[in-house]
Amino acid sequence: MDFARANLKPAAFYLTLAAVAASLISIAACQILIGLAFLALLASGERLRLPPVKLPLALFMLGTALSCLFADDPAAGLPQIRKFYVLLTLPIVYTAFRRLEQVNRLVVVLGAVAAASGITGLVQFGLKWKAASEEGASFYMYYVGERITGFMSHWQTFGGQMMLVFLLAAAAVLFANLPRRNRLWWIACAAVLSAAIVGGWTRNIWLGSTAAGLYLLWHWNKKLILLVPIALALLIAAGPDALRERFTSLVKPHGEADSNQHRIVTYRTGLRMIQAHPLLGLGPERVGARFEEFVPGDVPRPLPDGWYGHLHNIYLHYAAERGIPALLCLLWFLVRMLRDFTRAARRMAPRDGGWLLRGAGAAVIAIMVSGLFELNLGDTEVLTLFLAIAACGYAVIEAQAAATNQRLSPKTA
Repeated sequence: MDFARANLKPAAFYLTLAAVAASLISIAACQILIGLAFLALLASGERLRLPPVKLPLALFMLGTALSCLFADDPAAGLPQIRKFYVLLTLPIVYTAFRRLEQVNRLVVVLGAVAAASGITGLVQFGLKWKAASEEGASFYMYYVGERITGFMSHWQTFGGQMMLVFLLAAAAVLFANLPRRNRLWWIACAAVLSAAIVGGWTRNIWLGSTAAGLYLLWHWNKKLILLVPIALALLIAAGPDALRERFTSLVKPHGEADSNQHRIVTYRTGLRMIQAHPLLGLGPERVGARFEEFVPGDVPRPLPDGWYGHLHNIYLHYAAERGIPALLCLLWFLVRMLRDFTRAARRMAPRDGGWLLRGAGAAVIAIMVSGLFELNLGDTEVLTLFLAIAACGYAVIEAQAAATNQRLSPKTA
């Protein structure tokens, strides 16, 4: 029995690694592997562990359950209850990954798989550019509704994944004391992922990546932040006209081809939902179903083109769907992680995992900023990857604390 359990521990590690990597390829494979990793950990006799954010996460889950229970249609919210399964990513990664070299192995695998997805996306971009040229169509109008997706089915998912892994790659380049060969690998990986982010044309990903990139630069060399506006201006000036159009669409949209007006409607409607149901919200999965009830009366009909199944903002959406207390628990969860990673990175040498903590902190900032314009944490693939990165951050903190305690403890005979 002990021999079987001992063999299950490495199996659980590799199943967990495969599950996280599969989040970049196939959500079905990812969820099957999550279940297998969870069962392997249980069978191995390993005690499942949760990082220090378990309380806000548990309260968020409780708020979700109560919101579902008291909604006008509780059955409609059951998919969000079942989605708690994805949260297993946090304990299985935190339990299976105990040593820094294990975390490093996972990050390298993520970099390789994400780079392959990014290259696939860039090939898709070239094919779309060629097709638009052959049809004599405006590339902007041809492409904005059918953007690159890499291994995923939607550009929002693809962009979120590229953003999170890019930040890990950027942190490795900036902070990790790597051998030349390894450094070149991460530079190439970061270059591919950044190109995929630019070519993805997803503006919330651009904003999230920029904010998180500034966080990394601030902790690497504060003076370089002054060069960021110049670098962005050069990128836009040197890029094709369509890229400049996409950038300026933040303030000068192409009618309903861009989602600016659509998002204004969803934000205003969300505020009315929160005002009407501040404690428990409308219930999981009820925002889209009841959207028309809360649209402000001065909004002209028909509504601008766009998806009205959610509010395109994690803060408004979770408050409207599950109530303000649930939103506060989500904010507690995110801010606590950012604080923990930033504090620990100050105390930890880059070679001991400090670089990964910078990347994990940047990932939290990227999610929080891009979440102002999209329901990114509602995307299962992005959520899985984000939770895995967060668990790796806490695993590094614990591994370093254990190493420090071992060095300080007196030697025994």
